[in-house]
Amino acid sequence: MKINIAYPATGAQKMIEVDDERKLRIFYDKRMATEVKGDGLGDEFKGYVFKITGGNDKQGFPMKQGVLLPQRVRLLLSKGHSCYRPRRTGERKRKSVRGCIVAADIAALSLVVVKQGEQDIPGLTDVQVPKRLGPKRANNIRKMFNLTKEDDVRKYVIRREIPSKKHEGKVNTKAPKIQRLVTPLTLQRKRNLRAIKRRNVESSKEAAANYATLLAQRIKEKKEKRHEAHIKRRLSSTRKSATN
Repeated sequence: MKINIAYPATGAQKMIEVDDERKLRIFYDKRMATEVKGDGLGDEFKGYVFKITGGNDKQGFPMKQGVLLPQRVRLLLSKGHSCYRPRRTGERKRKSVRGCIVAADIAALSLVVVKQGEQDIPGLTDVQVPKRLGPKRANNIRKMFNLTKEDDVRKYVIRREIPSKKHEGKVNTKAPKIQRLVTPLTLQRKRNLRAIKRRNVESSKEAAANYATLLAQRIKEKKEKRHEAHIKRRLSSTRKSATN
């Protein structure tokens, strides 16, 4: 079985091949996201604690979290499910996936170091892999370089060099677009939005007041008409009674 071990603290990964069945027994019948002590793998892993993050069987089918079986199953998967990428909107497909319980037919197992042991693992814990990209959010850049709010974040963006394909020897630089950067333009936009909102509230209040006065006037006019009609009816009834 191939075991791929990742160490997030250094960003390094190492792949080891273990053929001894007795050493692999510590992972059998364990579910994904289970923490396993690495003492059974050998003396160099003494004190280490690993977390099972996934794996593939001998035919290349991936393990899926939540499928509590040690064998392969066919599931109807849709958007949002792991082990499946829909090609069309609303598409669903029945795919073969492996259960999340480790068994003997697993060909490759992925582990993450949760706790470091007594000794360093060469090529894993003693190696520092540099980060390819720097922080993108304005506050994260400030945190990294210990900046204040008065400092210009745009001067501290980590740029990476890319060799030019057209011109040999020329090097182009690339930098990320800073997210959540507060500039005079964003403040102006915010002020403008607030002013628009304020104007809308005032205009709606004014429209409501105008409507209320108009409604009151119409009701008053209606009442007056009804009153006039009532008086007319009374007068006509008194005239008829007088003639009789």
